[in-house]
Amino acid sequence: MGNRTQAQRDAMTVEIGYALVTGVLLAAGVFVLCAAPVLVLDLAGGAARGVLVVAATVAGLAFMTRVTRVLWRFGNGHRVRAAGAGRGRPGS
Repeated sequence: MGNRTQAQRDAMTVEIGYALVTGVLLAAGVFVLCAAPVLVLDLAGGAARGVLVVAATVAGLAFMTRVTRVLWRFGNGHRVRAAGAGRGRPGS
C-alpha cells in the first residue's frame, strides 16, 4: 500500500464516489431502455418477467463495467501523474 498523502486519499475517495454514482445512473438508464418493451408492448406474464430479468442483468453488467473502467483508468493515470510530478508545466 505504501504511505499516501491526504490529498491522494481524498482523490481516491472522490473517484470511487464518481465511479459509483455514474455507474448507478448508467445502470438505471440501461434498465429503463431494456425494460421499455414491457410498457410499450404491454407484455404480461412470462414474457414480461423474461424481459425484466434480461434488463436487470444488462444493467448490472453496465454498472460493473463502468465502475471497473473508471477505477482502472484512475489507477493507471494516477501512477503516471505521480511519476511526472514536480517537472513543471508541460510545454514550458
